[in-house]
Amino acid sequence: MTTTVDAIPQPVPSDSPFRRVARRYFRDRLAICATGGILLFFAVAIVGGVCSWWHLPMPLDPNATFLERKLLPPNSVNWLGTDNLGRDVFSRMIAGSTISLTVGFVAMAVSLGIGIFIGAVSGYIGGWVDNVAMRVVDALLCFPSFFLILTAIAIIGPNIWIIITVIGLVGWTGTARLVRAEFLTLRESEYVRAARALGQSRLRIIFRHILPNAFAPIFVTAVISIPDAILVESGLSFLSFGVPPPQATWGNIIADGKTYFLDAWWLIVFPGLAIFTASLAFYLAGDALRRAATTR
Repeated sequence: MTTTVDAIPQPVPSDSPFRRVARRYFRDRLAICATGGILLFFAVAIVGGVCSWWHLPMPLDPNATFLERKLLPPNSVNWLGTDNLGRDVFSRMIAGSTISLTVGFVAMAVSLGIGIFIGAVSGYIGGWVDNVAMRVVDALLCFPSFFLILTAIAIIGPNIWIIITVIGLVGWTGTARLVRAEFLTLRESEYVRAARALGQSRLRIIFRHILPNAFAPIFVTAVISIPDAILVESGLSFLSFGVPPPQATWGNIIADGKTYFLDAWWLIVFPGLAIFTASLAFYLAGDALRRAATTR
């Protein structure tokens, strides 16, 4: 009796947790729309960064002033109008997208790194280390984070890297509590006990065995923290504590236009829509990712 090739059992490709989450995520139409919006903002930010680095117009110089063209409504030359100094709002919006997304992602990375480390060590070791770490977290949560950031910026001085650092140093508490809760659940798992029995170090157990299994909620938190940083930066720039002029951000475009709101509505509406749309896209993507990660 001959056996055909089709009758031989073929190996089934493994279905990793990442693939399952990605498959569920991209089945959600709202998630696809949110991802498309995020990629669009990414593309605009990259174009703005390249133009700024090589001193190219985008399509006009965002800092070039033309007083004879000030406060013009949207037209064929200035697609989103001009501000009170005759600067092209569209070009300044492109430049501002680079600043906003840079602040959002780098501040998220800073806060995520601090929160993961403190939450992981606190949740795994426990005891007095956990007590001290959580009391520090509770103390920081007693103060409104925006006012802590505002106070620090007022003392140190406005600068994009100082703003990013301060936002990251203030925003790690939520991540730390989430990571701690995950580690308290996972530290008594069978694979963790096996790793201890093999004599592996605490750091290896934390970062090699437990942390990858707590990745899903951490990643969701990371995505949702990006618009929080963007909103904080926009608020600081609106209050003149953000990135110093003439560098454009969405917040200081609105700040420049608030005096002329009745005569130049475009100075408020377009950057406000950019902030709203970017924040909404990240929040929707984070919520869809949470549903994809928690669905069984």
